Amino acid sequence: MTEYEHQKAVFAWAKQPSVHSQYPQLSLLFHIKNETKEGVKQVAVDKAAGVKRGVPDLFLPVPSGEHHGLFIEMKKTGGRASRDQIWWLEHLKANGYACAICYGWKQATEVLLWYLNLKKTM
Repeated sequence: MTEYEHQKAVFAWAKQPSVHSQYPQLSLLFHIKNETKEGVKQVAVDKAAGVKRGVPDLFLPVPSGEHHGLFIEMKKTGGRASRDQIWWLEHLKANGYACAICYGWKQATEVLLWYLNLKKTM
């Protein structure tokens, strides 16, 4: 499976009635456009509009535990995070967000469930 296919599988999983009824917060999960493959002109347009290299693929803007939200960088099996992606994850963690690199859709669903089941420690 490609990274795109894994990402689609995460959203298909989140929309299942059995999952959605238990975790309605997953309705807020979304993809962040962080790359452009449509040519030099579109890259310039996207960059001017704020698209940045390395921003994680998915974001769940729901606080859980001590975190403000969850960012997920999706990778296919055997994929590797770039320096830009690692930079973003480190800085997001330092600012109170949970972050994960997930290799495949199953790992992403496990991280989402872990995150949504965190307890506040305050």
